[in-house]
Amino acid sequence: MKKVFTHNKKHSFEVGKIVCVGRNYMEHIKELGHQVEEKPVLFLKPTSAMIYSGEKVVYPSFSKNLHHEIELVLLIGKTITNASIEEAKEAIAGYGIGLDMTLRDLQNQAKDKGNPWTIAKCFDTSAVISTFILREEYELNFEETISLKVNGEFRQKESLNKMMFKPDELVSYISSRMMLEAGDLIYTGTPAGVSGLNKGDKLEGEITNVAKIETEIG
Repeated sequence: MKKVFTHNKKHSFEVGKIVCVGRNYMEHIKELGHQVEEKPVLFLKPTSAMIYSGEKVVYPSFSKNLHHEIELVLLIGKTITNASIEEAKEAIAGYGIGLDMTLRDLQNQAKDKGNPWTIAKCFDTSAVISTFILREEYELNFEETISLKVNGEFRQKESLNKMMFKPDELVSYISSRMMLEAGDLIYTGTPAGVSGLNKGDKLEGEITNVAKIETEIG
């Protein structure tokens, strides 16, 4: 079982499942030509896809268009189902930053055929994760900036207040569709600026006051 860790490494959590949210920033919806949804778009990644900051992302041989998606990640601290907004907020144990690596060519092919995105989202090393800061140590004010640099140049940069569905809303909604348990991770969606990567590219992500992440495409 894979684990995630707090900044001070004094606490660890076994990861049960990784729930990902799509289309949670308006400008990202526009850049990919999607429509705005009334409810969050959800998909899953297996824990086998997870690697830690500092480890390499392996560019799959069966794709020619690997994209980066930088995201705020929530760490769930207790089991909840059908949670209210307040219960959902209390269930968030901490905050981190993650990269939802996406095979855009395979995702587009799947969408065109009406098929699931599984292969485009669940390949090995497709979920990069940082350490977490506990919510009792830091509470988001949504003025934080989430950003990603590729080879030292900004590709993505946005304020967390541009999220369409905030963390407590996401947790409440997800818990109404599936049980959430301690150690589950929620990737909360990516801002605009997603783009293709090449082998050897170096990625550096950050959320102000929360976490940093780095990886290289191998």
